[in-house]
Amino acid sequence: MAALAGVGVWATWSYFVLSRTGRLLEQAAFDGAEFGQNRLWQIAEPVLDVISVPFIAVVLVATMLLAVLRRRTLLALQVAVLMGGANLTSQVLKLGVLDRPDLGIDDPLRNSLPSGHTTAAASVSAALVFVVPRRLRPAAAVLGAVYTAATGVSTLVGKWHRPSDVVAALLVVLAWGALAGALGSHGPVVPGVEHPRETAAVAALLLVAGLVSGAGAALALQRSLAGLDGGLDSKAELLTAYGGGALAVVAFSCAAFGALLLLRRAAEPRRG
Repeated sequence: MAALAGVGVWATWSYFVLSRTGRLLEQAAFDGAEFGQNRLWQIAEPVLDVISVPFIAVVLVATMLLAVLRRRTLLALQVAVLMGGANLTSQVLKLGVLDRPDLGIDDPLRNSLPSGHTTAAASVSAALVFVVPRRLRPAAAVLGAVYTAATGVSTLVGKWHRPSDVVAALLVVLAWGALAGALGSHGPVVPGVEHPRETAAVAALLLVAGLVSGAGAALALQRSLAGLDGGLDSKAELLTAYGGGALAVVAFSCAAFGALLLLRRAAEPRRG
């Protein structure tokens, strides 16, 4: 899963940053955020204001402390790997690895892939899925998907990021979540009652929500591609691109947390 997510980051960057077609599509989504921005920003701004370096540090310490209090030292290490690895990777990729070449397109944003705000929100939410008791994991996954999607869409509303920035950030967190889960696969058996049916049902619900949202995003992408030659200038075309980008964020958020929930259970040692 980590390898697939890593390939997904590369593919997202290759198409939406390196290709002219991808850049034009994202520029249309970026311009579409102008419509209704004043009203939506009243909702989006408080969501984004939560994210900060102190916030990440506090959550990291709190989740590691919770793991230690539960006498789960390995779990504390997994949380550190997940949050530290994801947030550092996003910054390294954005600032030093994934460049944004000049393709002759008016681009108001500098290189912003992956989104740091989305990485922070998703990694905090994923850490919660790791540290809570088994019976609370499904609820934590749903809350994490909702909060992460809200943060990602809010960055689009504020014109802080493009859809591909948010999708890449989600894939970065998924990759580190998978690696962190793998660390615990040979650890001690964790006591407690399992809830496989609840876990499977919620994971399936998240994945179905991701598929439905992804279908909407794909339809919007198809319509935008069909009108690309004539220029995506009308209000309807810009809103279609913008709405498609927002649906893609929701789709990847739901799918990522559905996958994390399944991976968390699959990698956990069990009694024979």
